[in-house]
Amino acid sequence: MTVYKCYMKLLKRNMGLVLMYLAIFFSVTIFIQLSLEKNPAENYATSSMSIAVCNRDSSPLSEGLIQYLQNIHQVSVIPDDLSVMQEKLFYRDVEYIVQIPEDFYESCIVNGNPLSVTSVPGSYTSFYVDHQINSYLNSVRTYMAAGFTLQEASEASQITEKTSFQLLEDASSNSETPSFVYYFRYLPYLFLGSLCYSMGYILMAFRKDDIQKRMAASAVSRQRQNLEGFLAMCTIGSILLAVALIGAVVLYKEEFLSSSGILYYSLNTVLMLCISLCISYLSGLFVKDTNMVNGISNIISLGMCFLCGVFVPMDVMNKNVLTVSQFLPVYWFEKVNDTLAGYHILPAETLSTIWKYMGIEALYVVALLAVIFAISRYQKQG
Repeated sequence: MTVYKCYMKLLKRNMGLVLMYLAIFFSVTIFIQLSLEKNPAENYATSSMSIAVCNRDSSPLSEGLIQYLQNIHQVSVIPDDLSVMQEKLFYRDVEYIVQIPEDFYESCIVNGNPLSVTSVPGSYTSFYVDHQINSYLNSVRTYMAAGFTLQEASEASQITEKTSFQLLEDASSNSETPSFVYYFRYLPYLFLGSLCYSMGYILMAFRKDDIQKRMAASAVSRQRQNLEGFLAMCTIGSILLAVALIGAVVLYKEEFLSSSGILYYSLNTVLMLCISLCISYLSGLFVKDTNMVNGISNIISLGMCFLCGVFVPMDVMNKNVLTVSQFLPVYWFEKVNDTLAGYHILPAETLSTIWKYMGIEALYVVALLAVIFAISRYQKQG
């Protein structure tokens, strides 16, 4: 098992690169998990902002507006001083300042002039508060047109009903994407990045002229050498696969283990690992120095991940880019993940689609192996 042991020793020498990719991968996935642990109902809650009000009009209408905003936001009353306003915005103590004029009723209710407001530059939240202020003023106008006094209209306009909601999901589809989907989405980056680097350095060592001559003169047959090399690759892949699947179980526990698609996620991961092993071995056949290893590994791992929906979801990618991505194996890996993410009970037609996608991945493995054998034979003859 000389060749096998040599593979393992070379892998051990480059273990730092593999650990670096593992650290990056798990750091990203843990960050995503923590961000998804918040209650999804919070996404539908009214947002609260820090607002300052400069009130130059001590009337029931202006006091009503302040009370209305306090029901939604964190409101503070500031003096009528331009330097104070500028300081509040500069240090981001507030995001929005409302200036109520002295003749608030005549200016805004009768004449319909807008309030003078100032917000943090580039902030989209100003539109949110603008809408709320306009809603309050329109309510006051409506109540006064119906015969209410200014005091009554101001009080009535402050009444806001809290809307209750309930998230519903049907028998088969998911209304919310499972958190472990993001874990599996980033697996190609881990597999391609770590394997391209490690296999590149290993094969570069074996392709040195003196090493090849010694191996050719060795008592160990060429077939035995290839078999031990294949066994070493299987060992490397099995270790990486075990780390990936155990990591999913540790991070997501019952959510992942109770998923109806756990078998398909696992099988899809195995296929992606086989593809990554083939691509890394194929790229390693062409490397001659360290710079080539770095360049080829980055181009393959980052290029496929950006084009095939790993770093950027497919639903926001350009259609022309997706058309090109269909010729890359990572695209079909992500298609399986995205399809599985939409269901907690897989319908029969969805299963057939998933098997079709995974069949395409298997064909990529066969095609890559054929290319590897052809190039290896050509290099040996040359």
